[in-house]
Amino acid sequence: MARMHARTTVIHGDPESVDEGIAYVRDEVMPRMRAMDGCVGLSMLADRESGHCIVTTSWADEAALRASEDGVRELAERTVQTLGGRPELEEWEIAAMHRVHEPHPATACRVTWLRSDPSSVDRAVDAVRLSLMPKLEDLPGFCSVSVMVRRADGLTVAAVSYDTREDLEKASEGAREFREEFAPTMGIQAQDTAAFEVAIAHLRVPETI
Repeated sequence: MARMHARTTVIHGDPESVDEGIAYVRDEVMPRMRAMDGCVGLSMLADRESGHCIVTTSWADEAALRASEDGVRELAERTVQTLGGRPELEEWEIAAMHRVHEPHPATACRVTWLRSDPSSVDRAVDAVRLSLMPKLEDLPGFCSVSVMVRRADGLTVAAVSYDTREDLEKASEGAREFREEFAPTMGIQAQDTAAFEVAIAHLRVPETI
């Protein structure tokens, strides 16, 4: 079975333009994306204070991802005209998805970027699946967790969403322990972590575990 893929557009935009950017992605970008062959869905994370936004599109397979390149680049450039900044387009393989229920707008999400030796990316994914996911199940407000990888670069990104920002904050100690204590024992280094509001939640990636 072909693995699903994703493309993220990372934008460090103008905080004052975030609401306008969300509306543009929801009303203009999302309908055009979902009309493209193989597009499964779209989500948008936003930090209203910093203007840092991440738009993620999911694709049925790598061929669909590749075929969409020109259309996505055009839409990314138009989104940046609304938000300001400059787009950074990154492509990923979706390695794992688990949800208790679908996130909803205003859900809070913590994104953690991990780096390991390229040959150890599967170990990083297993660390999230076997060590982090079971603990998440018991946390108040837990919605979902997704894991994406770029194997050639040794990069893994995990996104964990919660019903509210308060739920996310309550889970912060467990997230810190994973990043600073458990992951290094597996040869995995946490490069960065950031919290966002889930502004649009229509990624529609099927459960993988």
